[in-house]
Amino acid sequence: MAETSCKACRDDYKVTDAQMERLLKTSMFAPERRVSEAEYQDRLEHCRSCPKLRDGVTCTACGCIIPVIAWLKERSCPLPGGGLWSAVKASE
Repeated sequence: MAETSCKACRDDYKVTDAQMERLLKTSMFAPERRVSEAEYQDRLEHCRSCPKLRDGVTCTACGCIIPVIAWLKERSCPLPGGGLWSAVKASE
């Protein structure tokens, strides 16, 4: 498998903006479960500089859709050694 291949998807699979919007409307992404807009943008900026990001959307280390998953407080970057961004603790 090539380094740029997604861990969870076929090489020809692309996630659409409409699919991402639909995901963000589910209860999993309720406002209380999301980081702030500033934190979200900071997470995206870290991911943009990562060689594991494919097509600006998919993390090839874990298969996550970064523009969606980066919203969640409990998620952290999957890279070994602590990753590029951390989960937000419940008290934050």
